[in-house]
Amino acid sequence: MAAHIRKQLPDAEVELVVIKTKGDIMQDVSLVQLGGKGLFIKEIEEALLRGEVDIAVHSMKDVPAELPEELEIAVTPPREDPRDVLISTGNRKLEEMPHGARIGTCSLRRGFQLRNRMPDLEIVPLRGNLDTRIKKLGTEDLAGVIVAAAGMRRMGWVAKISQFIPVEVMLPAVGQGVLGIETRRDDAAVSGAIAFLHDPVTWCEVGAERAFLQRLGGGCQLPIAAYAKKTGEEIAIGGLVGSVDGRVMIRHEMKRAATDFGTLGRELADHILAQGGRAILDQIYIQK
Repeated sequence: MAAHIRKQLPDAEVELVVIKTKGDIMQDVSLVQLGGKGLFIKEIEEALLRGEVDIAVHSMKDVPAELPEELEIAVTPPREDPRDVLISTGNRKLEEMPHGARIGTCSLRRGFQLRNRMPDLEIVPLRGNLDTRIKKLGTEDLAGVIVAAAGMRRMGWVAKISQFIPVEVMLPAVGQGVLGIETRRDDAAVSGAIAFLHDPVTWCEVGAERAFLQRLGGGCQLPIAAYAKKTGEEIAIGGLVGSVDGRVMIRHEMKRAATDFGTLGRELADHILAQGGRAILDQIYIQK
């Protein structure tokens, strides 16, 4: 991102500021146990509000449905691959896994979809950065780990991937593969300067997904997934809510004119809630 800005704005002074968040630091605790929203962005947003940084770059799947009133996602660059991928011992695919195979993931969303499709697998919770999770293939006696394709591509590790999992098999997280650039609402100069990075197709797709998430009131600690795809003047979105054990899953798809992407996301959420999604989410909130 910094390289693109330097190239487009050669007179601008660009400094990278690394900020550790609660989600980055507490690697030995599961995301569900940590609870709350904004685990990977809160400290960054606080620095933005204090004026210590001018823009914040987030993975959109880590961004809660609700933002502080003074901040906004101003730009979404073109989306990277939204799929999940499997990295496995013996280069096996999911359908080739033996009974009882141990599969590691840091995601509740991936875990419940795997349990629903392949209940004989053992899902092992993982935390840590991408490299740490991949190394646990050998140290934790795992048959495979599932991570986001986007991260593997950005690291140049595509050769390590055993299988790109189709979205029909494993629906991605809301905003997966999308970077969002957050700015202060009253800083029109900065928002204008980085507007060249914006991709309107990605904005439309992630907008539908986030409208779905907002209606459900969810975050990364809830069993929710959604993926939208714009084709021509239309946009289609698939979404689901599932029980943590994978036994119940409510999934539906809808299509609308692309100009109504927000309405589409909300309508999909309302449909899933009415079909039993509300009862699933209410039960999870009670357990918390």
